[in-house]
Amino acid sequence: MAEYEACILGLRLSIAMNVQELLVIRDSDLLVHQVLGEWATKNTKLLPYLHYVQELIKRFAKIVFKHVPRTQNAFADALATLSSMIQHPDKNFINLIPIGIHKQPAYCVHIEE
Repeated sequence: MAEYEACILGLRLSIAMNVQELLVIRDSDLLVHQVLGEWATKNTKLLPYLHYVQELIKRFAKIVFKHVPRTQNAFADALATLSSMIQHPDKNFINLIPIGIHKQPAYCVHIEE
């Protein structure tokens, strides 16, 4: 369910940004194959999530789902590693990790001395 919720959040954000073409890269093999209709959804708790994702993807002119194992997804792997290393005295509290979003790709950013 958490994988679907993260996917839904990303799709809704993309829709709000008026994105027309989207490449969705997930490390959840199950989610990708279920959304593509290649695998059946046996867990009835996942069906509302699946149906909602299928409704959201209709809003894109082009959308592609691709499965990439976490070991090949360095950013997701780094975040997972960071989250496992953070310990707070209050076990129910998680410190926020600020992540910046640049307006252009990093290779376009000019750095001067």
